[in-house]
Amino acid sequence: MTLSASMVKELREKSGAGMMDCKKALVESNGNMEDAIDWLRKQGLSAIAKKSSRIAAEGLIGISTNGLQGAIVEINSETDFVARNELFQNFVKKCSNLALTYKSDINSLKDLQFPGTDRTVDQELGNNIATIGENMNIRRVEYLEVSEGILVSYIHNKITEDLGKLGVIVAIETQAKESQLFDVGKQIAMHIAATSPKAINIDDLDSDLVNRERDVLIDQAMSSGKPKEIAEKIVQGRLQKFFQEVVLNEQISVIDGETKIKDIIKKLSNDLGVEVRIKDFKIFKLGEGIEVAKNDFAAEVAATADMK
Repeated sequence: MTLSASMVKELREKSGAGMMDCKKALVESNGNMEDAIDWLRKQGLSAIAKKSSRIAAEGLIGISTNGLQGAIVEINSETDFVARNELFQNFVKKCSNLALTYKSDINSLKDLQFPGTDRTVDQELGNNIATIGENMNIRRVEYLEVSEGILVSYIHNKITEDLGKLGVIVAIETQAKESQLFDVGKQIAMHIAATSPKAINIDDLDSDLVNRERDVLIDQAMSSGKPKEIAEKIVQGRLQKFFQEVVLNEQISVIDGETKIKDIIKKLSNDLGVEVRIKDFKIFKLGEGIEVAKNDFAAEVAATADMK
């Protein structure tokens, strides 16, 4: 019997099971799709499909670093309870370690072999869904590195070491020693966690974001009766305030409440006698941007009563 890729794909879509499990099911069932689904059900694997439609907005952020390299992942579950499950925590830790070791993006991470098993990361995820009984999802993966300097991480709402609800990695590039950079790097990472900047410098901001903000500010100024040429001058000042809110180097440090981040870096450069610059940063907030349906239990009860 010859299995086609389309057969495996079809079974995967119907069952939600992993690719290798689907392939094995088709072999065991001699290519019969319904028998293959039954085989998966008997193995407890087809339950994944039902769970995959449920929203997963809880879970954990995991970070792994080794000095010059770092990786951050977001892996979601349906409930916060699962985030305290050792099996789930171990999965997140190993995923962040794999992303660090292999400099992975999300797609390549899913195809890597999961440590201690003969399954891929994606298959191990499916196995955990079947075992724990909740939908889970590898949502985001980012990798950072510097040729010289330091990577500093920070976890907020920490569940255990390098796992929590919000994670930040900051890449600082310089010839200075790591020991001279760590304290400032940690403060900047904590600052980023508190302010969620959009870019390091003004020039790095998404032009669409800037143009959209400028248009809104011009409309606001003109709606108050200002001529367009006057409104545009007013907007320049308001844009500077916007930059101070969303650009890391323009922000006032939340640590001392008075010094811009770029001035902290400038002072550090002067004190150490070598250039120091923030090369990049990543911030993951758990569930950010995921729309979670809010249950109106009163309406549900009323609807149930109407059906009787």
